Amino acid sequence: MNCLRLLCSFSFSRRWLARAFTPAGTSSKTMFGLSFKNGVGLAAGFDKNARYLQELEALGFGFVEIGTVTPKPQDGNEQPRLFRLPKDKALINRMGFNNDGVKLVAERLRLWKAATMLKEKRHTAIAKTRLIIGGNIGKNKVTPNEDAWRDYEACFRELMDCVDYFVVNVSSPNTPGLRALQEKDALRKILSHLQTINRQQPHPLPLLLKIAPDLTVEQVDDVIDLALEIQLDGLVVANTSISREHLQTPSATLQKIGAGGLSGKPITERATSLVKYIADKTGGGLPIIASGGIFTAADAKDKIAAGAALVQVWTGFIYEGPGIVKKVAKGV
Repeated sequence: MNCLRLLCSFSFSRRWLARAFTPAGTSSKTMFGLSFKNGVGLAAGFDKNARYLQELEALGFGFVEIGTVTPKPQDGNEQPRLFRLPKDKALINRMGFNNDGVKLVAERLRLWKAATMLKEKRHTAIAKTRLIIGGNIGKNKVTPNEDAWRDYEACFRELMDCVDYFVVNVSSPNTPGLRALQEKDALRKILSHLQTINRQQPHPLPLLLKIAPDLTVEQVDDVIDLALEIQLDGLVVANTSISREHLQTPSATLQKIGAGGLSGKPITERATSLVKYIADKTGGGLPIIASGGIFTAADAKDKIAAGAALVQVWTGFIYEGPGIVKKVAKGV
């Protein structure tokens, strides 16, 4: 990414990269009142601190979700905390919401937004094809669950003027106790509070919830009921999994790696079936951004056929490389 940053510091090489990697012949898509230049985004957890937006835009992404961001900076879990499982085309991570804190991230985003607006004034076509930025927000590790709503509010207020939509993350397995916030009552308190603040704004932003692929049917039904009750704008389906079923990686290696969230090919089918269940249950009335095991155009097509509106990649980006957007966009 730092080499890519060097290339993008020169306008001619940045334009060359954009020509090489931006999908051709794809049409823009309007969702949540936002115009996405294409339907392929980068999931949260890669550009946690909004450091590489120009570079990711040059690689053709239609949208980038920054974060997960917390109110205070935190180092995350001890290293090593990211592991490749090549036989499974998967990753295990236990990053632990390592980030620079919401104030510094917001400052970077405001600078990015100012630079983008300046470009739009010079070139009106850019306004139609600008990179959409999502803000993925969470709580600090030291914050008790009963006070978690305060952390989400702090991030929400700080990022409100510099992102295009929000995603509430209560589904990472790498912050102790976080997934307990997916229970209906705890989730209602956080989401209702954020939606109340949101509706008080002159221009409310789309508010989405990211869920885990390990939820039971009853828990998924609770999430759907709550999303419709609070009038969320959509769901991100799904986060990483704590399951280790059907992996080709030897169990001894998995035991050595230890805890963490599994992503990549092993969760493709589970994530797709979860998208389909939610889409069918809601009659398509709850927009879905699909994430989980997308490596090819066929993977993306399966997610769209299941009921997703947009897709996100992460592990596929690691294994397939910078050409993945161009490849996957054909399926969207």
